[in-house]
Amino acid sequence: MSQQDILNLAKEGDARAIAFLIGQALESFGVTAKASLENDTLHLLLEAEQLPAEEACLRVAVKGLQRLQPNNIYSVTVYGRRGGQQLPAWTQTVEFKKRLTPAPVSEPVAVSAAAASLPAAPIPVTLPKLEKTQNVTTAPPQTPKKSPPQPPKIPTPKPQNQRQQKLSPQPELAGTKTKKSGLSVGVLSLILVPISGIVLASQLYKSSPTATNNPLTSKPAVQEVRSTPAPAAAAKPLPDPKSPSPAAKKPATVPATVSIKAVGDMVPGTNYPYNKLPAKKEMLLESVKPYLKGADILFGNFESTMTDYPYSSKAGGGRMLIAFRTPPSYAKIFKDVGFDILSIANNHSYDFHEQGFNDTIKNIDSNGMKAVGKRDQIVYKNVKGVNFAFIGFSNYGDVHNSLLELKAGAEVVKKAKEKADIVVISVHAGSEGTGAINVRNKTEFFYGENRGNMVLFSRTMIDAGADLILGHGPHVPRAMELYKGKLIAYSLGNFLGYRTLSTAGALGKSLILDVKMTPQGDFVSGKIIPIQLDGRGVPAVDNNFRTVGLIDRLTKSDFPKTDLKIDDKGIISKK
Repeated sequence: MSQQDILNLAKEGDARAIAFLIGQALESFGVTAKASLENDTLHLLLEAEQLPAEEACLRVAVKGLQRLQPNNIYSVTVYGRRGGQQLPAWTQTVEFKKRLTPAPVSEPVAVSAAAASLPAAPIPVTLPKLEKTQNVTTAPPQTPKKSPPQPPKIPTPKPQNQRQQKLSPQPELAGTKTKKSGLSVGVLSLILVPISGIVLASQLYKSSPTATNNPLTSKPAVQEVRSTPAPAAAAKPLPDPKSPSPAAKKPATVPATVSIKAVGDMVPGTNYPYNKLPAKKEMLLESVKPYLKGADILFGNFESTMTDYPYSSKAGGGRMLIAFRTPPSYAKIFKDVGFDILSIANNHSYDFHEQGFNDTIKNIDSNGMKAVGKRDQIVYKNVKGVNFAFIGFSNYGDVHNSLLELKAGAEVVKKAKEKADIVVISVHAGSEGTGAINVRNKTEFFYGENRGNMVLFSRTMIDAGADLILGHGPHVPRAMELYKGKLIAYSLGNFLGYRTLSTAGALGKSLILDVKMTPQGDFVSGKIIPIQLDGRGVPAVDNNFRTVGLIDRLTKSDFPKTDLKIDDKGIISKK
């Protein structure tokens, strides 16, 4: 591969090319570099036989990016890991606050023949997952604090030619068996100086402000999915490694568990064909709002449209052709209670044609949430360094991923698993009503419509790499199953159906499912928070735990050999 090919790859935002260039500066110190892009964050893994020196590696990485001029990278997270270890020993994140100033171009590019080893196809880089990283600001510290012990310093070698700069001493990279010399930006400049104004064209994540982690009132800080980045920002030079650090460093840790709360079908009223909207929309979720808090991600199935489009695709239909239309302003009530992901993969998403479908996506996304459900769509969300992927399925296969197309569905899951640690499936399937409360390992039909085999679908997706199955559609709660260490919730029932969904009998029993998983997606524990819908379809917590007893009975009858145990307070555990 030629020098120009490497530069072109870097201009296209190829993390391999960026890692290659930075790796050249660190090669003589026994350090190898791997990188992946998660939207506006570059994740850079630096690995050596002995632990790489933190300050030195961080300085080279940041200075290297300043010379590369990546307009669309807003932060870099650098991980230092000893060879053969699974977890990093340290991690640092640097955020660039202003657009980078182009560096002068005055030297030829020194690219070794190792560039030829760059493969043509992308390399998936699995980086260690961390609960929290230390943000390194580039402004001078307000109150210097005592720094941790620094690695031993060595003298800087004298310049060998006029192109080398005189450099201040830098920390030595530990465990280097090659010639010991100061690790400096000057080494990097021979490779990176000519590369200015490079645009890394990739879609972007943006970190949200840190939130207090109270189990009932807030959620941990997560990275929000963004389709358009804010203007790029530039980094000032890092403080000298010998100076006191601006903040005490915290050890890199991997979260023991990550959590998702999930609910079923939600219709917050409709104004079609006549008005069935509440006088005050904020009251719809007011009672359950505290119980929706506390998880890393909050998910729900939005079974209506958010549009003002006047023409329904079901106009003039019979009893089973019911159309729901909710004003776009209702998106705010879901955002206000903490929803992150709303599935639109269901049989009501096209109630108002393609215009209504697109309006629904736009109104969800523009309110800081993410709609999932378009065919072949994968929505990624990073929480605590763990990358989640969400995929929506229904039997409405032209616009959604079809649960009837098992092979195609498995391919989408495999694609998601290449980038994600945890793949979550939302699926709208199964027959409807109180007569459909039991799960059967066979194809289900509703008024002649094929609604799929939920058991076969769920297990096939887990075999392909999925980690959690969230079912909805039957409008009643169903059993749960543990399959290969992964949880399947076959139906979460109705959660909100203001004057639209029946609440008779089991149709009025609902739940908030709270699932805890390892960062690899294996089920750890769970909880059923029981919900009862009133006659209007408004949810409230059920202190009689009726949904808990129902799901426990269904699980024992439908999956008697499953390794799940549900106690009378809704705690779900392994047997």
